[in-house]
Amino acid sequence: MAEDVRVGARFVIPGAELRERFSRSSGPGGQGVNTTDSRVELSFDVASSAVIPPALKERITTRLGTRLVDGVLTIAASEYRSQLMNRDAARERLADVLTKASAPPPAKRRPTKPSRGSKERRLAAKKRRSDVKRGRGGRYDD
Repeated sequence: MAEDVRVGARFVIPGAELRERFSRSSGPGGQGVNTTDSRVELSFDVASSAVIPPALKERITTRLGTRLVDGVLTIAASEYRSQLMNRDAARERLADVLTKASAPPPAKRRPTKPSRGSKERRLAAKKRRSDVKRGRGGRYDD
């Protein structure tokens, strides 16, 4: 039985809603590389999940629109030789992706005006630069 995945403080995905597929991984592995199924594909159906609140589900599906295939998010992990370590890595990555996708949007920026002092400093710097360039006239009095 697959264990549950906690997605921040927002919700917990029960192991029953996760699908795992194992296949042979490319890369290092020695003699066992062609015989062990160490690559893990973890799939989670975001669209039909009952544990995600509706408001969060809408936010997640919009943010992960390009990564979802028919509402299903698939995470592949094959960086370790061990199937167990790849399973843990895939679960961590799934939780991380869903945490970032369900985060509230950042606060809107309140536009501000430049202060009087900053305007004066900017104009003074422009004047100094103008004087420097004007001093490069190229005329020399012999």
